[in-house]
Amino acid sequence: MFELIKKEGAARRGRFTTVHGAIETPVFMNVATAGAIKGAVSALDLKELGCQVMLSNTYHLHVRPGDEIVKRLGGIREMSRWDGPVLTDSGGFQVFSLAKLRSITENGVTFASHVDGRRIFMGPEQSMRIQSNLGSTIAMAFDECIANPAEYEYTKSSIARTTRWLERCQSELSRLNGEGAVNPHQLLFGINQGSTYSDLRISHMKDIASFGLDGYAIGGLAVGETAREMYGIIEDVEPFMPADKPRYLMGVGTPVNILEAVDRGVDFFDCVMPARNARHSHVFTGGGVMNLLNKKYETDDLPIEEGCGCPTCKNFSRAYIRHLFKAGEMLAMRLCVMHNLWFYNKLMADIRRALDENRFSLFKAEMIEKLDKRI
Repeated sequence: MFELIKKEGAARRGRFTTVHGAIETPVFMNVATAGAIKGAVSALDLKELGCQVMLSNTYHLHVRPGDEIVKRLGGIREMSRWDGPVLTDSGGFQVFSLAKLRSITENGVTFASHVDGRRIFMGPEQSMRIQSNLGSTIAMAFDECIANPAEYEYTKSSIARTTRWLERCQSELSRLNGEGAVNPHQLLFGINQGSTYSDLRISHMKDIASFGLDGYAIGGLAVGETAREMYGIIEDVEPFMPADKPRYLMGVGTPVNILEAVDRGVDFFDCVMPARNARHSHVFTGGGVMNLLNKKYETDDLPIEEGCGCPTCKNFSRAYIRHLFKAGEMLAMRLCVMHNLWFYNKLMADIRRALDENRFSLFKAEMIEKLDKRI
């Protein structure tokens, strides 16, 4: 299912073929937490913005409206009207980040819903059943997302449990796929954990690589460690990730993070940053990051970025969008979210083109100088 088309150093140009369509990699997945991008952007908008993969959240859809309801509506793709591939996370990150009270056992995790406080139990089997009901293209294995910094011995015991959970996830999803699931071809990605301990990261990657899964993710990064530490972990783990399977760096990140991770062999990315920053007036451009609330844009009739092909830049000025933010109009958020998602999706297309033309290293060096600047 994964074709490695070419490499430049560790950077990879590939194609991942799924039952819901082919994914050109490297790829950025647009985060539709509850089946929609925050900022009033729909799945139909995503098509216009160049999105290849929509990512939805297992935990949130389980809590509201309920995965059984989503299943009755034909799955997340049918419900949201997104006709491309969908990746659903396992719910693990939300369990460990949102739940104030939780109890971890070998079976799974009991926690209180952040919506209404009701007690919920989620383990490997429950996570797989929820994701099967959602009918996503790719399901993520249930794991414990370890906070950084973490004690070495706790991390060691945690990743051992995550490996045992992975075995249960694989068994349960295989059973569910054979029982008339919304998507009987649902794929499973495993998640590498180990905090910032290279030896534990490597040993865990070796363990989960033996499962012969459809893809592999690096989780538990961008949660407090430095960028240098994150890049070091990717470099340590990458040689032990199966070369014939997609590699996914979860929850990352800035445009510079993406360029650096592609350079280290990563294929899949997701992050709430482009949409979240947009909702607070911060937009990405090829020349750096712009805050549209700055007074200098009050009468600026230029688009966010001249030459940008996004629906926002084709039609609206910086001055108008600034006015919308000042007036408290939701349209301001929608216009900026659409621009930022277009920017991220175009950045990935430009990365793929640079790899196709054997000039990625030059492209990376040129772009990194610009992308982190504050305009």
